[in-house]
Amino acid sequence: MSRLAIPIHLLLGIAPLACLAQPQPVVEGGPLRLSLKRAVEIALSPEGSARIQLSEEALRQARSRSAEARAALLPDIEGSVTEENLNRNLAAFGLQLSAPLPGFQIPAVVGPFNVFDARATASQSLLDFSSIRRFQASKAGVNAAKADRQNADNEVSAQVAKTYYAALRSEAALEAANADVALAEALVKQAQDQKTAGTGTGIEITRARVQLANARQRQLAAENDRRRAHLQLLRAMNVRLDVAIELTDKLAYVPADPLAVQEATEQAFKTRADWKAQQQREENARLASSAVKMERLPSLTAFADYGPIGTGIDNAFPTRTYGVSLRVPVFDGGRRDARRAETQSQWRQERVRTADLREQIALDVRLALDSLRSAEDQVKVAEEGLSLAENELEQARRRYAAGVANGIEVTDAQTRLERARENRIAALYSYNLARIDLAQATGTIRSLVQ
Repeated sequence: MSRLAIPIHLLLGIAPLACLAQPQPVVEGGPLRLSLKRAVEIALSPEGSARIQLSEEALRQARSRSAEARAALLPDIEGSVTEENLNRNLAAFGLQLSAPLPGFQIPAVVGPFNVFDARATASQSLLDFSSIRRFQASKAGVNAAKADRQNADNEVSAQVAKTYYAALRSEAALEAANADVALAEALVKQAQDQKTAGTGTGIEITRARVQLANARQRQLAAENDRRRAHLQLLRAMNVRLDVAIELTDKLAYVPADPLAVQEATEQAFKTRADWKAQQQREENARLASSAVKMERLPSLTAFADYGPIGTGIDNAFPTRTYGVSLRVPVFDGGRRDARRAETQSQWRQERVRTADLREQIALDVRLALDSLRSAEDQVKVAEEGLSLAENELEQARRRYAAGVANGIEVTDAQTRLERARENRIAALYSYNLARIDLAQATGTIRSLVQ
């Protein structure tokens, strides 16, 4: 038995490459730690989102169609070997036999006899404008499929990013709910202490317990929303739904670079993959229409064959044929005109789609910029409102402890603080979604999620 010895330094060098080539496995016994970048990488992996896999297959099909169109411009070479045993009725071929000569009889039926033929045939298109146009159209189709593949990456990245931020929002809401429960428990204890000291009443304790019950109810709802958001994130990444995940990012405010409408629109037309794909589809339709139109032009083809033929291999004699064929279309019953009208209509459709997409991109950019500005203002107002609500609650608790205010003032301040926390979470979530929408509108979503 032979053994293959592999140096240990080679194994150590190969191991990191293997880790990079495949998605990271789920750690058994612990949650999968996910950043936004990591979540997008998993979704864009070959085993990730179904849309990525479908777009990759569409690209393979486009390349196959291009290779098929190119084949019409390349030589066609075939070989054949035939061994036949025949008999023929000469009269069936129009051979009228005269009266037999003395001592010589011409049979009406000849055979049986053998025919052996080993032959190689070749043909080459020398000039065919229609085939050339079809090949050019197929290359435009490949470019469109490549752009569609890139657009699928962008859309999946945006979808995963939005789902990730939804999960961050659910975790922030759960943290806020936990803080509300802790605050409500502290206020219940404070109300009980006030009553023990003789400065409080039983109704204030009951009111505080009602607030605590409401906070716990919101906490349960927040926990359920968090589980649902995690499941949706796993589905967006195409990961098993029984995998536990831990998000490493936090819902926060990240300032965005200011962009003018004109600058953002120009950037979108330069970088958006769906715009590039649509331009290539329009070019494909134009070339396909031109290919049908050029079917009216003559085409030139060269052909040749060579091989031995005889009654057997031992007496076969080599023969050959070569020449040039000029094909001139004259009349085909109107099929060519019908195809030309159809392809021209398809070209006009693509031109309409291109113009419509141009206007849609301009609208997407404007809406995204407006949403980002509005969301940024909302974050500032929410931050200010949260700070004021915290100060109000602190003052109300001090007044209540000093006996100069009752529990209603504390309860009202507590309610406004809970609402301020919810407003801040909603504002941060809307702001980050607006950043994603702007990056998607300008075609820079991949740089945003890195």
